[in-house]
Amino acid sequence: MLQSKLPDIGTTIFTVMSRLAQEHQAINLGQGFPDFDPDPALCQLVSKAMADGHNQYPYMTGIPPLRQAVAQKVQTLYGRAYDPDTEITVTSGATEALMAAVLAVVGNGDEVVVIEPCYDSYLPAIRLAGGIPVTVPLRAPTQEDPRFRVDWQRVRDAITPRTRLIMMNFPHNPTGIILQDADLDALEGIVRDTGVLLLSDEPYEHIVFDGQIHRSLATRPLLSERAFVISSFGKTYHTTGWKIGYCCAPKAMSAELRKIHQFIVFTVSSPMQYALAQYMHDPEPYLRLSRFYQAKRDRLAQGLANSRFKVLPSPGTFFLMADYGEISKENEADFSRWLTVKHGVTVIPVSAFYREPDAPQSNHRLVRFCFAKKDNTLDAAIEKLRQV
Repeated sequence: MLQSKLPDIGTTIFTVMSRLAQEHQAINLGQGFPDFDPDPALCQLVSKAMADGHNQYPYMTGIPPLRQAVAQKVQTLYGRAYDPDTEITVTSGATEALMAAVLAVVGNGDEVVVIEPCYDSYLPAIRLAGGIPVTVPLRAPTQEDPRFRVDWQRVRDAITPRTRLIMMNFPHNPTGIILQDADLDALEGIVRDTGVLLLSDEPYEHIVFDGQIHRSLATRPLLSERAFVISSFGKTYHTTGWKIGYCCAPKAMSAELRKIHQFIVFTVSSPMQYALAQYMHDPEPYLRLSRFYQAKRDRLAQGLANSRFKVLPSPGTFFLMADYGEISKENEADFSRWLTVKHGVTVIPVSAFYREPDAPQSNHRLVRFCFAKKDNTLDAAIEKLRQV
C-alpha cells in the first residue's frame, strides 16, 4: 500500500486561488507572476540561441558565460568574488535550488530553523531530507509599528546542538521586509557562536524601494562562507515560466549541492541560458527594476487608500499586504475566497505562509496582493476593491 512522504500536503494555496480566480473570472492579484511579457530583445536572444544550435544538453552546472555573468554581477553589487567554475550553479528556478541545497546538507534528525511566514516549499523540503523544521515567527505588526520584524533572540534561542541550517528569505515574501545592517550584525553573532549553515533565498534582490538597498548575505564574508545564496532570473526579467535560477555557495557546499542537482534535473534549458548570458551584459534592466516596481506599488497603495483596506509598508518584493479588519472578522483563507467570489479580486491569505495556517496566531487579518501587473489590471482591481 502506498505510504505518502507528505501525507498532509495538498495542492498549494497559489494553485487553489488561481483556479478559483479562473472559475469566477476574477482579477488575479494572488499568485506572484507578471501579466506582461519580458523584454522582446530577451525573447529574440532565445530565438537566436536556438538558430545558433544551442538546443542540446548544456553543462550540468550551467553554461560558462552565464555563470561568469552571475559572478560579475554579484562581485559588482555585493563585493563577493565567487568562482564561476566551482561556486555558481544554474538551477531550474530558485525552488529547485532550495530543494537541492536542503537535501545536500540536511540529514535524518537534523533541525532547520525557518523564519515564518515562509515560502511554501521550505517545510516540505526539510521533511523530505529527513530534517525537523523549527519555525520562528516574525514579530507581527502592531498599532505602533506596522511592520513585521525578525526577533533575532528568538532565532538564537531556537538553535540547539542538532541545528544544521537557518533558512531565510529577504526581501521577504509575503511581508516585503528587508534586512538592515543590524540584522546582519545579529546573524553574524549567531553564526560565530554556533557554526550553523545558512540558506538565503534572495529572488527579489533587485526589487527594493524608497532608496533602500538589498543587503545580501554575500556582502558579509562571515555569512557568505557558510551560506547558499539563491536567486531567480524569473523575478528579475519577468520570465517566471522559464524556471531558471542560480545558487552561489563556497566550493565545498556547491559540490554537495551539485550532486543533488544533477539527479533532480541534471541541467536546465540551453537556449534560455545563452540568451540570459547575453542579456546580462547590460546591467540596466535589473538596476532599474526597483523604480519600475515602486511605481506599481505606489499605484496600488494609493488606490487602496480610498478603500477600507489598511495598507502595510512594503519595502521590497512585488507584494503588498493589507489589513482587512475593518471589513470582516473572518479568517484569512475564508476572507480571500469571499473576496474572489463576491468582489472579483483574488488575493493570497498570509496565513498560508505559516506552518499551521488555521491557528489563531497565524491569522492577523492580512492578505497579500501581487502588483506585478499591468497598470490597467491594477486600476480595474482597485475599482472593485473600493466597493468592498
